[in-house]
Amino acid sequence: MRINLASVFVSDQAAALRFYTEVLGFVKKTDIPLGEDVSWLTVVSADQPDGVELVLEPAGHPAVAPFREALVNDGIPWTSFAVEDVQHEYDRLVAVGVVFTQPPTDMGPVTTAVFDDTCGNLIQIAAQK
Repeated sequence: MRINLASVFVSDQAAALRFYTEVLGFVKKTDIPLGEDVSWLTVVSADQPDGVELVLEPAGHPAVAPFREALVNDGIPWTSFAVEDVQHEYDRLVAVGVVFTQPPTDMGPVTTAVFDDTCGNLIQIAAQK
């Protein structure tokens, strides 16, 4: 058994695709139209095109908004992405306008930082020491 998909709810799939590809550096893997302004839309790591796919999932279900709002209000990231060097990624992303809610922070065996993905979520980046 292995993980092949993970999801992040997004308010606008087109905006999310731009952010996740143009800003974060992921690559679009799948885009299958499912109706008006909705697609089965996934991105993958540029380094692992056959790896785990991240579904940019429409956030239309009524339970999504209060759940995401509670996570953001409590400062809890929706998910975490591995990076080689948190400070380097932090500097790169800040330079292109990404807003961080937590700067690089030493957390013992890992360093983490948390940013706003502009799609309604907080996302953590982390690197093992």
